[in-house]
Amino acid sequence: LPGFGIISHICLSISMSPDAFGFYGLLFAMFSIVCLGSSVWGHHMFTVGLDVKTAVFFSSVTMIIGVPTGIKVFTWLYMLLNSHVNKSDPVV
Repeated sequence: LPGFGIISHICLSISMSPDAFGFYGLLFAMFSIVCLGSSVWGHHMFTVGLDVKTAVFFSSVTMIIGVPTGIKVFTWLYMLLNSHVNKSDPVV
């Protein structure tokens, strides 16, 4: 999660846009990843022999984490593609 914050800050700094596209979306996505990630601990206990309903719950929550992660990645790409970023910039 700290890496997501660092990348978000770099994208905001490089794009030099006065308004950050999807800033609240980035915050919501990070908060969602934290909340969902804290409830996914059960998928590490697959050797314990969880019943089917519990296994389905943890599997589906694990897959749902991909949605806010995708929101973050596509927001980063949109910010960078719609700015005046050169490929010769040292961070890129």
